[in-house]
Amino acid sequence: MSIFNFKMFAIQQDRCAMKVGTDSVLLGAWCPIENNPFSVLDIGAGTGILSLMIAQRSNAEQIDALEIDEDAYEQCVENFENSPWRDRLFCFHAGLDEFVEEPEDEYDLILSNPPFYAENYKTENEQRDLARFQDAMPFEDLIEAADLLLSENGIFAVIIPHKEEERFIDLCAQAELFPIKVTRVKGSHNTPIVRSLLAFKRFELPVLSADELVIEINRHEYTNEYIALTKDFYLKM
Repeated sequence: MSIFNFKMFAIQQDRCAMKVGTDSVLLGAWCPIENNPFSVLDIGAGTGILSLMIAQRSNAEQIDALEIDEDAYEQCVENFENSPWRDRLFCFHAGLDEFVEEPEDEYDLILSNPPFYAENYKTENEQRDLARFQDAMPFEDLIEAADLLLSENGIFAVIIPHKEEERFIDLCAQAELFPIKVTRVKGSHNTPIVRSLLAFKRFELPVLSADELVIEINRHEYTNEYIALTKDFYLKM
């Protein structure tokens, strides 16, 4: 499907290796914005879905996206231009290492759905590999960038495989970024936790907010919690 329609925007994705998926929708809908971010950075933007969801949810005036793949970058720009928030959205065609060399801004919200297949294999599709494999953007590089670019009261939010949660939190702690909210995601009540939604700040909370989210009761029968989280976006929710 080359066009994915949401309630308030549409995603063209025929030139993007990574199509619209549940992970990005979860992060875009879940990401804390109680700090009323003025500036937002979306690292590894792909289609631009995270930036568009935050534009819909918030009053942020500066939403910058970063995408290294040329086709995805061009499609992200197209999706921004076709949205109701085109004047608040901008996409940079650059890698993370290049972007952090001369940082011009701090950001009140930094979010990323990073590539996370760390296994030692590649497919024949280099573009999809770049989007999917962790060595294109190691967690260490992502966290270092967040530490460099995050404002004093900013929030850094990601979605990662649950098996990587402890390591990611440890790496963030080394950069003095501490979890403020954790949601662990299961496909159904009877399946294991597969994803962790994590949000960090520069100060440690005395009590960490952690919960679970189950997506489906049965196939295509969604839980009330998942519906409540995503109903502002999905057409059929």
